[in-house]
Amino acid sequence: MEGRDVPIPIPALATEQRFAQRLRECLEEEQLLDGRYRFQELPGGRVALPVLEEKLSHLWLPQDMPCELLRIQDPVPSRAARRRTPAQKLRDELQQLLGESWSEELECDVPHAWQRHGDLVLLSEDSFRAAAWEKLGPVLWETVASALGAQRLARRGRVLPDGMRSPSVTLLLGQDGWVEHVDNGIRYTFDVTKCMFSPGNITEKLRVASLPCSGEVLVDLYAGIGYFTLPYLVHAGAAFAHACEWNGHAVEALRRNLVLNGVQDRCHVHHGDSRQLELRDVADRVNLGLIPSSEEGWPVACRVLKVTGGVLHIHHNVETLPTPAPLQTQVLQAEHKSPEGASNDGEAQHPTEDGGKETLGARRQGGAEATASRIRGLLAELRGQQWCTSILHIEAVKSYAPHVHHLVLDLECRPTLPT
Repeated sequence: MEGRDVPIPIPALATEQRFAQRLRECLEEEQLLDGRYRFQELPGGRVALPVLEEKLSHLWLPQDMPCELLRIQDPVPSRAARRRTPAQKLRDELQQLLGESWSEELECDVPHAWQRHGDLVLLSEDSFRAAAWEKLGPVLWETVASALGAQRLARRGRVLPDGMRSPSVTLLLGQDGWVEHVDNGIRYTFDVTKCMFSPGNITEKLRVASLPCSGEVLVDLYAGIGYFTLPYLVHAGAAFAHACEWNGHAVEALRRNLVLNGVQDRCHVHHGDSRQLELRDVADRVNLGLIPSSEEGWPVACRVLKVTGGVLHIHHNVETLPTPAPLQTQVLQAEHKSPEGASNDGEAQHPTEDGGKETLGARRQGGAEATASRIRGLLAELRGQQWCTSILHIEAVKSYAPHVHHLVLDLECRPTLPT
């Protein structure tokens, strides 16, 4: 990387000032002019016009056009180049690196978007997969990092089928994958090669931070690296949190994040399967941040609520289809648990306002009512008395694909007073 800080000399054609305009017209006609750099004045009333090195073999100029091929040691970017987007800059530098080997196939292999975490850029899994890139070796990743203003590079792979949705990330440049990310004044540190981070959940984290939780005890059944545990403690004013997580790498990051944000004394980390959690009657609120469904955690959530009740925040995915399915399908099928926020790539959008809008509203309400009924049944079974449940709010967090929506149900649960 150190060598990339030294400007790379570029080829240019130098001519007398009076021939500069004519030379420029010839170079533009042959598409040889390198528009990334400014013309440079030289001693003796001459001017140097930057040219594309990979096209020099095609250069043809009139015999009466006096010029000299030289290299500019310290080229100055043109105004247009300074306005380039990072994606354009990346493409241009790779094209310059490859020269005549550049092709449309390779251009399609260059990413147009990525995730940035401090000085580390995380590329998508379909980036730079063509065999031609391998021939470049380390210089490829140095060029990419330089173009994107990064010191480290990593590339995502497919999520591992290990029950924890662990990321398959390859570190391409740098010594380690530990990064720091700041959301709403909260610092999160994690190893991108071991833990997933979903920036698409920021709207829900902001909402959680605004909840009136002063003096309350929270149980977060799927804490991950602290996606929601930390907003509850730092901004919402929760007095104490029990954070449950079974992924050891996420637990390490969670413990670091509690210290980073100065709330380590107000949280107990339970490392293990939250379904085996032995807590009872402690929670004013329970966060069930697992998608596509947190149903396997519902019995635990009912057990940890205080005897006076509390609020469940139930995350789940709802799929909208052209033809609404029967009501019983609206209670989402359970899936083996994984850390919250471990949803695909984090490049999520808000729910679409397309033809499925009415269907989403109907499914949202119907699914919430079915879930409330299921929770009432569990509470009666586990507590030995009747409980009532009230739907406080249904929050649409984001959508992952057409017709798949991440929702959060805020469900208040209270024991029924004897008549």
